[in-house]
Amino acid sequence: MEVQVARTILVTGGAGFIGSNFVLQRIAAGDRVVNLDKLTYAGNPGNLAEIATHPAHTFVQGSIEDAALVRSLLQSHRPDSVVNLAAESHVDRSIANPEEFIFTNLVGTYRLLHESLVYYRTLTGEAQEAFRFLHVSTDEVYGSLGASDPAFVETTPYQPNSPYSASKAGSDHLVRAYRHTYGLPTLTTNCSNNYGPFQFPEKLIPLMILNALHGKPLPVYGDGLNVRDWLYVGDHCEAIALVLDKGRCGETYNIGGDSEMNNLDVVTAICNIMDELRPAGAPHSALIRFVKDRPGHDRRYAMNTAKLRRELGWRPRETFATGIRRTVEWYLANSGWVDQVTSGEYRQWIASHYGPGTR
Repeated sequence: MEVQVARTILVTGGAGFIGSNFVLQRIAAGDRVVNLDKLTYAGNPGNLAEIATHPAHTFVQGSIEDAALVRSLLQSHRPDSVVNLAAESHVDRSIANPEEFIFTNLVGTYRLLHESLVYYRTLTGEAQEAFRFLHVSTDEVYGSLGASDPAFVETTPYQPNSPYSASKAGSDHLVRAYRHTYGLPTLTTNCSNNYGPFQFPEKLIPLMILNALHGKPLPVYGDGLNVRDWLYVGDHCEAIALVLDKGRCGETYNIGGDSEMNNLDVVTAICNIMDELRPAGAPHSALIRFVKDRPGHDRRYAMNTAKLRRELGWRPRETFATGIRRTVEWYLANSGWVDQVTSGEYRQWIASHYGPGTR
C-alpha cells in the first residue's frame, strides 16, 4: 500500500487576506506550509490563530525582497512548490506611494524567482519534475473594458493603468521570462476582485460593512457604476490549489466569480443584508455618499474563465448572493478581529482618503 506523504509549500504573503485563507485551506487538506510574510499593515498573524501551534505550519516574518532569507528557507525546508501571494495590492496606496509597490511586487518577485531557480537546479529526478512556482496576479493588468467589450482572456494584451497594476504586470512578465529563458516550471493565475473573511477593511466590501454597522457614511467613488467581477476568496483559493496540482507549466489561468456588479449595487446589497441583520432607524442605504473619483479609475473588469473550466473543471461554489451574506455575517461575528486591525495607521489612512468620520 502506497503511503501518501504530505507535500511542503512555501507560501509568501500567507498572513494577508488571500494568503491566510489559502494557508488555512492547505493545512486543512494535509499539506505542510512554510509561511513567509513581511507583516505590513495588511499582514496579520491573527488571521492564522487557529493554526498558530499546528505542527504543519511554520511562520517566518520576512520579505521576499530578502534574497538570503528566501534562499535559507528553500534550502532548509526543501519545498515541493512556491506559491507567491506576497504583494502590495491597494490601488489608492499605490497612487500615494508607488515606490513600495515597485519594490515588493517587482523587485521582490524577481528575487523570489531567482532564488527559486537556483533551488530548482539543485533538485533531481521526481523532485525536480514535480516542482512548481505559482504566481498569483490580478485582472487589473489587462486594463479597463468598455460596457460591451468581451471579458478578459489569458491572451488579452496588458494595459495596466495604475502603479499597482503596472507593478503586477511587470512581475507577471518576469515569471513568463523565467519560464521561457531558464525553464523554471511556472504557473500564473490572474484573479478578479476577491472578498470574504480576513480582508483588510480599506477595501470596498469590508469598509462598507463596518461603516454601516457603526452608522458612518458609505463612501462610493464617482458615480458608483464601475464594474468588477466579484470572487469569493474560498473559491479563489481552491482554484489556486487546483492550478498548482494540475495546471500546465508555463500557462496562465484566469480566475473569476462570474459575478459582474457595479460598486453601487454591491454597496446596496450589503445595506439590504445589514437592514435584515442589524436594523437601524433608517435604511442603511441612506448612508451612501458619493465622493471624488480616484485618479485613473478603471471602468470595468470582467474575466473569461473558460480555460480554467475546460482544462481543470473548476467552478465557483459561491454566487455573489451567497458569498456576500457569508462575508457580512463573518464580519459581524468577528468584532475582536476587526477591532485589532482597525486602529492607528488604518484610521488615519481612511480619513485622509475619504474624509473624517468615514471610519
